[in-house]
Parts: sequence; structure tokens; C-alpha cells
Amino acid sequence: MSSDAAGVHRSAIRSRGHDAAMPTTTSSSGASSPFSSDGGGTASPNRMLRARHHLLSTAGDAMDTDVAQPAAASLIDFSAQPPEAGHANNMDDAGGGGGASGGLASRPPLSGPRSGFRRHGLRGMKQRLLVVANRLPVSANRRGEDQWSLEISAGGLVSALLGVKDVDAKWIGWAGVNVPDEVGQRALTRALAEKRCIPVFLDEEIVHQYYNGYCNNILWPLFHYLGLPQEDRLATTRNFESQFDAYKRANQMFADVVYEHYQEGDVIWCHDYHLMFLPKCLKDHDINMKVGWFLHTPFPSSEIYRTLPSRSELLRSVLCADLVGFHTYDYARHFVSACTRILGLEGTPEGVEDQGKLTRVAAFPIGIDSDRFKRALELPAVKRHINELTQRFAGRKVMLGVDRLDMIKGIPQKILAFEKFLEENPEWNDKVVLLQIAVPTRTDVPEYQKLTSQVHEIVGRINGRFGTLTAVPIHHLDRSLDFHALCALYAVTDVALVTSLRDGMNLVSYEYVACQGSKKGVLILSEFAGAAQSLGAGAILVNPWNITEVADSINHALTMTSDEREKRHRHNYAHVTTHTAQDWAETFVCELNDTVAEAQMRTRQVPPVLPSRTAIQQYLQSRNRLLILGFNSTLTEPVESSGRRGGDQIKEMELKLHPDLKGPLRALCEDERTTVIVLSGSDRSVLDENFGEFNLWLAAEHGMFLRPTDGEWMTTMPEHLNMDWVDSVKHVFEYFTERTPRSHFEHRETSFVWNYKYADVEFGRLQARDMLQHLWTGPISNAAVDVVQGSRSVEVRSVGVTKGAAIDRILGEIVHSKSMVTPIDYVLCIGHFLGKDEDIYVFFDPEYPSESKVKPDGASVSVDRRQNGRPSNGRSNSRNSQSRAQKSQAAPERSSSSGHGAANSHHDWREGSSVLDLKGDNYFSCAVGRKRSNARYLLNSSEDVVSFLREMAESTTPRAGFQPGAADYMFMDRQ
Repeated sequence: MSSDAAGVHRSAIRSRGHDAAMPTTTSSSGASSPFSSDGGGTASPNRMLRARHHLLSTAGDAMDTDVAQPAAASLIDFSAQPPEAGHANNMDDAGGGGGASGGLASRPPLSGPRSGFRRHGLRGMKQRLLVVANRLPVSANRRGEDQWSLEISAGGLVSALLGVKDVDAKWIGWAGVNVPDEVGQRALTRALAEKRCIPVFLDEEIVHQYYNGYCNNILWPLFHYLGLPQEDRLATTRNFESQFDAYKRANQMFADVVYEHYQEGDVIWCHDYHLMFLPKCLKDHDINMKVGWFLHTPFPSSEIYRTLPSRSELLRSVLCADLVGFHTYDYARHFVSACTRILGLEGTPEGVEDQGKLTRVAAFPIGIDSDRFKRALELPAVKRHINELTQRFAGRKVMLGVDRLDMIKGIPQKILAFEKFLEENPEWNDKVVLLQIAVPTRTDVPEYQKLTSQVHEIVGRINGRFGTLTAVPIHHLDRSLDFHALCALYAVTDVALVTSLRDGMNLVSYEYVACQGSKKGVLILSEFAGAAQSLGAGAILVNPWNITEVADSINHALTMTSDEREKRHRHNYAHVTTHTAQDWAETFVCELNDTVAEAQMRTRQVPPVLPSRTAIQQYLQSRNRLLILGFNSTLTEPVESSGRRGGDQIKEMELKLHPDLKGPLRALCEDERTTVIVLSGSDRSVLDENFGEFNLWLAAEHGMFLRPTDGEWMTTMPEHLNMDWVDSVKHVFEYFTERTPRSHFEHRETSFVWNYKYADVEFGRLQARDMLQHLWTGPISNAAVDVVQGSRSVEVRSVGVTKGAAIDRILGEIVHSKSMVTPIDYVLCIGHFLGKDEDIYVFFDPEYPSESKVKPDGASVSVDRRQNGRPSNGRSNSRNSQSRAQKSQAAPERSSSSGHGAANSHHDWREGSSVLDLKGDNYFSCAVGRKRSNARYLLNSSEDVVSFLREMAESTTPRAGFQPGAADYMFMDRQ
């Protein structure tokens, strides 16, 4: 049966994306709230104070447990006849929302637990929790103009939240009915308010396009590895674009309802693939909202997910959440991989990082309320069912399958494996029976009708081959059972068969184990079900596509010794009974609170946004200004890659000045009191091409080469710089470039840069690691070089080649060339620099300790203040490299580079720093897009740089527009 993320059964609308729960019908006046303290089952003890465990085992699909319907006292009728018309298909496939749940989060999913971190529970505070799911845990039926009756559902998510005692929870979702009139909406809202539920009203067109279309026809098949539908299927619900537009509109409608009821400090927990766009809507409204998102289905591998046309937009929307949760480690790993491969973001052991903003990604295995099943076995009605079933199948081993009749459940594969078992083991004829409960879910869909016919055909053939006048080997039931009958079936079953082709979790396995306290039956479990990661040690894991393997496993299970059954059962029973639904819910909520608190601490360390008005005001009041910016990712034009894998390599490699900067830049450069320098790691030819028309200075290759645009290139390199390592490093870079598709390297005068930004992310990292091993053990083992690692690059430089080390020599040349007398009393330094080059910020900062700045002789001193004292972005190659660098850089002379003219002036370049007369209020260092920086301020992108420089140029000559202004610029980049 289908249900939404809440695990709620809906008979009117069935989606193959979910497995339903067990509704009990009550009147609107008499129904209790699903969140009431006595609303079902005993809550498990609060486990939030125990230490985090690193769990690689998890459990999955929000709706994958096939359970029963309303209570019925009659004996289960396993007739071979097809079900009568009118039977209710009230099967519950619990997984993330149906069934119970439990387990502690794997924190983080991609590494071990964090030491020294203690969980703070929810006790002592009554925090408001807004649970947002596609469906409310009720079904609504209209009884009059302003009268409604409600069916409360006991799904897994409801059961889980019942145990969170210190949370004031409310549920926001769609009630499953179209209510076009205001009278009906007000009446339903009042009725639901008594159950602590808040409705979202969706019209029929939105439901058709968003729910039946995009959710069930696009996302659900893709997430279960069934692929995207073909055009003829898309045509039934118009087209993909209209479905995605409806999906975003529906998510915004959910967000609007959240806005109405949100109070500061509330936790908002969004559920499932129906609401992937919701975190972005919420954060756009209020960045301080605590937002978590949990997926109750599998998340496919990046190679499957990347076929989705809206892949990038949905990923970025989910990443707006503070915490993203999955049932298993595999799903979390797939999500992180999709973010790195498709969005080009950085995957970390904690989650996904985007420009300093970390989205936590973790695995939270779900479980069931095992106490509910154990208590049920003691009820008289269940004991009566057990006695009847024991008598009916006396002398025969009982095998059981409980599934929705769905393509992902592997029912045909299961039955065919049973047939092969009977063929190869004829001695088991009349000694074993397979009871298969398979409830149809979407009887109006052709694919499901075909599957139903296929299952009936296979069952009929097998019963014809192996059946007798008194018994048949397979009993097939096309309807759901009540809870008591299902518990009795679990209790008498010798072997449970779960052969899902792809399941987020499938909690049938948990429920079976919970009811096997005395019999200790055997569980055969598909390795493609999320539960396999939790119960794999005690279950017999099988590949359901391998019919022979499943048949052999059936034989193994039926002939297993009692000792082996005892050992397997002991492991699974301990896991099922200790990882409860309440643990799962409490863990996620507490983890979300912890994540937000940690994010707030990190935010305090992020530089504030550049105060543009203050910077411009101080700029206008100064007499001699120096403005410092970067080129790459600072002044360059952004390239739109549309989420393509690896981006547009040709366009991105061709660095171009942002076209909107030409006017402001020209106005600022032509001011008499302005010296503009582009200080970049790029090659000289790149700077010539982009800035030749402006009146400024160019400093290429991290400041090792310098020229005014109306003059010749000269070198600022120390005279005795040792470059003997160049040839051997070049061979290593060539080797790895040939063996890493879409990688490339650049050879500059003083450095080599190998870039694998456009290569496969995982392969590129492996190659980079291998390259570093080759370099350290060979060509540069005794060379005076630094190795600088970027996010997707490896650079080898001569020791001391940094922007900070070069700036004093550059200033000395400029002061001498311009005969500068007026002290520089204003500096603006903006760039997207590697950490190794952020010594430039320290050089100009008047409030920074002088001993930590670049030394007068040009030797760079690390500004990294970490406890271990090691540099964060570079590694010196030799114990004596620093001293060698200081000696080699002490010479004030400049040598000319080959093919370029050189100035042979005899002035002392140390006079550059002597002309500085800078106070703290007049120094503005600003990182572009790097939130972890030594800079004072932050700008998020090159577009922000454009806006700021335009505003500065306009403020200089507001009436004349872009006319000669007053500013000194130095432009720099990270490479």
C-alpha cells in the first residue's frame, strides 16, 4: 500500500512512492491527537545522553514494511482464489514513515565519531517541532458543509514522535482531499487543530502535476533505480517542465503555511522527496530557521541521479537545510558524491561544504516499536490466531512474504526462486508452504496491472505443477491483514523472505524478528534493502536477481541447525529491540539542534561583509590610495555551466575580465592619486590580454614579474633563486596529466600548477595523492620548494614565492618609478587567494603584530595560528628551506627574465614599505568567496566585486559618471 513520508495510508490516492500505515477510524470529536502522550505504545527510554556511535549499519525506505489494517477476529483465509471486489488494500509498507523507527545517527556518515563531543538531550526544555510532510497522519472525509470525520493513522513517523516527550510537535501537510471552498477549509482546519495538525490546501491541478506527476512519475522511479519515464508516459501528465514548476509551487505553498505558524527557535523537520525544494524556500524567508530534511527512500548513485534534468536545483535546495538525513550510510555517501560530482562542491567527513557553509549529512537508521509487537503476542486474539495457523499448517514449514505489489518488491523473483527450490528439492513437496501477501497499490496504472497478472500466472503455474488435491505450495493473498493476524503470522513463520529489488529500508524484516522471540526463525533478506545494513549479520543476504542463489538460501534456511538459528536470531533480535523509533526521532532532533549551534559558532569566525559605504567614505577622504583585488574569481566573468559535469572547461580556462568592470576600472585607474596593480598568479600573457588598455601595473606569477602597462616586464625574483628542480617536476606533472582525463598543467617561470577541476572528482583526488607521493620521494625531496594544495589543484613553487613576500619589492619599484612622496594612507585589498597567499593581508594590516608579517628581506613567515604550527596550505620541502629562502631573497638586485626587458635601477626596494602611513580605519582586506580567511571582510562573488567597484567609481565623480577618479588598485588572484 502506498503512503507518504508520514507513513499514512490513503485509500483515495495511492502512490507507489510510499508504504501505508494502519488507520483506525474515529470521529472528529473523539479522535485523539497522534502526538498525545498516550497515543500509542510505550516510549522507549531517552537515550540522548549516551555517546554517539559510528554506525555503518542503517535502515531505509520510509515506507517499506507491509503491515495490517483494522482489527478483525476471523481466521486468515489463505484461499488460492483471487480476492473479491471491494477489498480494501490497506497494507502498510512502513519504512521511513510507516512502521516504527529507531537507531542512533552515524555521526558523521563518512568518518568516525567526533571525539569530545557530548550530546545534549531534549530534557529540560519544551521545544516546538514542526513536522512537514506531504501527507498529514489523518484521512479526512467530508460529512457536510462544515463537518469532517478524520481517520487517524498509526504510521511509523507518528509512532516515532510519540516517544519524544520533551518536544511540542505539530504536523503540517496535505489532508489528501480537495477543498475548494473557504467554509470547508475553515472547518477542516478547526477539526485538524484538535489533532495538532495543520493543513496545506492543494488544488486538483497541483496534485496532478506535483504529486502524481513529478513526485510519483519522476522522482520515485529515479530514486528506486527504475530510471526516468519516456516521453509517452510524460505526456499523461503534460511535460516535465510543467511538473517541475508545479513541484516548486507546491513546495512554496507548504513553506507559506510554515511561515504562518513558525516561531523563533522552532525546529522544522521536512520529510521525503516530495519536499526537496522546501529547505530553500524556508531559508530564503529566514536564514536563522532550524531546518532538517530527511529522505525515506534510497538516494541513488550519482550516475543515476545526474540524469534528472533538475538535478542541480534540487541538490542546492536540499543543501540549504542545516542537517540532511538518510536511512543508511550508502544513501548519505551517494548524496555527498552527487554534490561533489554535479555541483563541484567539497565533500567532507561531516557533509558538504560550499564556500565555507557546511551542510551536515548523516545516516539515521530507523527502527520499529518492538515493544508493541511483543505485547501483541500476549493478547488472546493473537494467541487464538497462532493456534489456528499452527493447526492449519501442521507438519509443514511456513515461509512468509509481506509486500506491496510493486515493481521494486521483487515478488516474481521470490516466487520463481521458490519454484526452483521445489524443482531441485522434490523431497520438500507437501512439507513447505509459501504464504505471500501482496496488496495491489496502483490498480489503474498499466505497469501495475501487468505485474499483478504476472504474479497470478506464476502462482497458478507453480500450484499446478506441485500442488495436490489437499494442499498447494503457495497461498497468495491480494489484501492486507489486521495487526493481530499479521503478528500471528510472523510468530508461526519459519522463514521470512524479503527479496526487494530496491528498498529504502523495508521494516517487514524488523517486525518479523520482533515476533520471533520463541521460534527463532530465519530471515532471508535482499542485499538491496536498507535493512540489510542493520540486520545483515544475522540474516541470510541474497541478490534477488540471482534465482539460483535465493533457491539455495531457502534450502539453507529450512535445513539450518538450531544452534545457527539461535546465533543469527540473537544478533538481529538485540538490534531490533534496542534501536527504536523513538531513538531515531530524538536523535535527529538533537542532532539538528547541535548542528545549528555549531554552525553559529563557525559563523562567528566568518569575516563580516565588506562595509561598502564606510570603505568608500574612507577612500574619498584619503590622499594616496592603494586598492588590492584579485583577478581569477575576483574580476573575471563567471561562466554558467548549467550544472554540467565538470563545467565548461574551455570557457572557464580562458580567463576574461568581467565586461561590467571596464568602465569603473578605467575611471579608478585614471585618477592621479591612484596606482592600480593587478597582482595575480596568472601568466604574463593573460594579464597583458585583459588589462593592456588600462593605466595600471601588472604583477604576474604571484608578483615575480612586474610592469606598468606602458612599460616592459621586469622581474622581482631574488637573484640566486634555485630552479634546478624544474625539469624533474615537469616530468611528473606530464605523467599525471596524461593519465588523468581532463586535467592539465601550466608551467610558469617559478612554479608548476596541475589542475584536475574538470576531471572525475574521486579519480582526481586519488591521482593528486599519488602525485604528492611521487614528488616527496623523488624530484623535490631536497629542493627548496613549497607544495601548495588547492581544492582541485597541486602547485609546486620556489620557496618564498607568495604574494605577501613579493609585495614589498613591488611597492619599492612603484614608489621609485612614480617618485612617490605622499604616504599611502588607504589600502583596499580584495582577492580570492589560496591560504598560502593570504600573507598579503597580514603585510598591510597595521593592527597585526609586526613579527608575524613578511620580513623586510622578503622571507615569508607563516600566519597560520593552529596549535601544531604547521602551514595549512603549503609544505616546505626541506628542513633548511626557510633559511635558504631567506638567504636567497636577501639580495636586493633584480635579474631580467628571458625574453623580457628588465629595469636596472639601483634603488633599494625596501623603500616600498617605508611609504606606508596606514591606520586601522583605512585598511580594508576582503576575501572573495572564501569564508575561512585571514581577511577582515568578505564578498561572496565576483558580481559583488563588480557592484562595489561600480559604486566606488560613481561616488568619485557622481555627476560626470565614469570619469577619472581617485584610487590606487592592486589586483591579485589565487593562481
